[in-house]
Amino acid sequence: MDIQPIRTKTDYKNTLKEVSKLVELDPPLGSNDGDRLDILVTMVQAYEARHFSLDIPDPVDAIKFRMEQQGLKPKDLEPMIGRSNRVYEVLNRKRPLTLAMVRKLHAGLGISAECLINQ
Repeated sequence: MDIQPIRTKTDYKNTLKEVSKLVELDPPLGSNDGDRLDILVTMVQAYEARHFSLDIPDPVDAIKFRMEQQGLKPKDLEPMIGRSNRVYEVLNRKRPLTLAMVRKLHAGLGISAECLINQ
């Protein structure tokens, strides 16, 4: 099994192509192709972690994005945040989220608690 490290974008793209071919074959675990797929996926994940880090979004931006996705209005956030004036204070960054708000927004909108705490 000849496997080379992923050092460049070209290496990365070629490895992704090979991973794609192997995924289509759906090799059994423990087979040569299955082991090769496992190793290549691990290498791709390591390369992506180094070169394509994703920052956690701002909590207010995440709330606004979810509102847009679900067609929600500020009034729809009242059960999770409080009265309308409090909702507008949060959305305008005048008031930070409390732990109770984080819990309710996480449960109600499905936004990760880690994102909502990132203030």
